[in-house]
Amino acid sequence: MFSNKRTIAAIALATGAALALAGCAGGEGGAEPASTYDPDEKVTLDLAFWGNDVRAELYNEAIAAFNEEYPNITVNSSFLGFPEFWEKRQTEAAGGGLPDVMQFDYSYLRQYSQNELLLDLDPYLGGIIETDPLPQNILDIGVVDGVTTGIPTSTNAWGLFTNPVLLEQAGVENFEGGTWEDYTDWMGEVTEASGGAFWGGSDYTGRIQNFELQLRAEGKNLFNEDGTAGFDEERLAEFWEQGAAIRDGIGVPQQRVEEVVPLGPFDTANTASELTWDNFGSGYLGNLGESYTELNLVAPPITEEGAKDLYLKPSMLHAISAGTDHPEAAATLVNFLVNSPQSGEIFGTNRGLPASETALAAAELDPLSTQVKEYEASIADRLGDAPPVPIVGYGTLEEKFRQIGAELNFGTITVDEAVDQFFGEMDVVLNQ
Repeated sequence: MFSNKRTIAAIALATGAALALAGCAGGEGGAEPASTYDPDEKVTLDLAFWGNDVRAELYNEAIAAFNEEYPNITVNSSFLGFPEFWEKRQTEAAGGGLPDVMQFDYSYLRQYSQNELLLDLDPYLGGIIETDPLPQNILDIGVVDGVTTGIPTSTNAWGLFTNPVLLEQAGVENFEGGTWEDYTDWMGEVTEASGGAFWGGSDYTGRIQNFELQLRAEGKNLFNEDGTAGFDEERLAEFWEQGAAIRDGIGVPQQRVEEVVPLGPFDTANTASELTWDNFGSGYLGNLGESYTELNLVAPPITEEGAKDLYLKPSMLHAISAGTDHPEAAATLVNFLVNSPQSGEIFGTNRGLPASETALAAAELDPLSTQVKEYEASIADRLGDAPPVPIVGYGTLEEKFRQIGAELNFGTITVDEAVDQFFGEMDVVLNQ
């Protein structure tokens, strides 16, 4: 999924102008519910989502259950892989023809919202769209510039996966928590104990999310609501310097990372730990093979004790086109897909851990999903408000950060050069 998202991020900047034009022609957000709405009127809605045949069958089951309750609303669904889904949405946006209801990715919410391509859902909250099953901090995730344009279907949080099989081979206990320095020391212990068979982890300074975690602990955002950066060159240089010891033998060499692409070093058993989103566990287990039946999932290192550095992020959201002819019917479908017990029972954790309490209660959780649920409960004291919705072009900067991290790991650039490169790219993105 990460490589797919990077592909789409690369074309996001090129389509910005087309989306801006589409925003002028595609209808205004903030539409009020029509006072003449007839719940028995026969209407047809288009529903688009990304996924595979398995998810498509689940949506078919959900639509069938929806039609038992709302036989007057016909739903025509279509799906594509993640890159193709966004390519088609951007083409449709330029032509003013987005589907009525869309599965939506957090990285694109601001871009489409600010171009007035998504319906203002606030008039439907607490009415057609039930809000009691959705905590306020979950609802707030879908707010852009004070307007709700997306409803999260599911959540995830940043966590630390460790490999119990490799740790047993190395004779090292699981990471028990501590600072980033403690985590680096633990990785070094694993690397040394493995005798060269594998490494304790990767250079965590290659992931922008770890930088964000440290900034949040300091009361800052990675990017502010107004689109400005929440850090300066000195702070970024300090962060990248933290990885010097990891890049000097503790962490997996970049050459080995490149050799296992498109997989990563963790799900090829080259490293014993990985900092990432907590819903990645099932994919890791699938790639590791039948000899791996479980993973450990613990909280990331701490920057400052007591800081609210973690947050819940939507695995995906549902949004409605601002140009829909049937906003109330579309809101009814969104509510069913997010909140209904039937959706929880049908989808389970296919879309991530359900954000709605009613859907979650009806979902049958496998052991790994139960582990994620328990993990998110365990970090409750570190969960703060979600940061501002990602800036337009965030995906491009995330990928640039990763590329620079790889170059630092190869030793082909210095930290000062890395900082100059990133701020140069950021200047282009923020001022496009």
